[in-house]
Amino acid sequence: MASIASPATDTARANLRTGALAFAGALAMLGLGYASVPLYRLFCQVTGFGGTTMVASESKAAAAAAAATGQKISIRFDATTAMGMPWTFRPVQATDTVTIGERDIATYTARNDSDQPITGMATFNVEPEQAGKYFNKIQCFCFTEQTLQPGQEVTMPVLYFVDPAMLDDPNMKGVEQITLSYTFHRAEAPQAAAPKRTN
Repeated sequence: MASIASPATDTARANLRTGALAFAGALAMLGLGYASVPLYRLFCQVTGFGGTTMVASESKAAAAAAAATGQKISIRFDATTAMGMPWTFRPVQATDTVTIGERDIATYTARNDSDQPITGMATFNVEPEQAGKYFNKIQCFCFTEQTLQPGQEVTMPVLYFVDPAMLDDPNMKGVEQITLSYTFHRAEAPQAAAPKRTN
């Protein structure tokens, strides 16, 4: 004779299943929370959303140069440092007029004003936001961390071009200047001093 499950047993199984599903859902949400920042960054880099610039290959740069029509656009260069970042950071030239589709180079300088080595990482965007997908960097100091020794000053170039496809975008109509902005942040927390030993 088969045993019949009691209502209490059925309820316990249902509660256990519901609890397991809720726990799995919480783990999934936690995983998505950790993944959201790199996924959002990747999305912005692929689409230019939020003024994120593109990273271009040599072949794309060559294709853009071939499509250049001789039209010009003004580029404004902006530089700031995050709070607690003891660097002086600025563009060598505040503005430049470039030919759309042709490579150009911008130069920034950074100096470590502190008495210790500091590693920094630059974040960047362009304004107006819709220009992000047309502003292409071939080489940039912002691709890697930069470490400056106390008092050290360096020159940092950006090799870039503006994609001629912007000329066919109705959202770019009337845009006469693109602003390229960088902000340097500390890439690592300063090391705490080792505690003094007592004899």
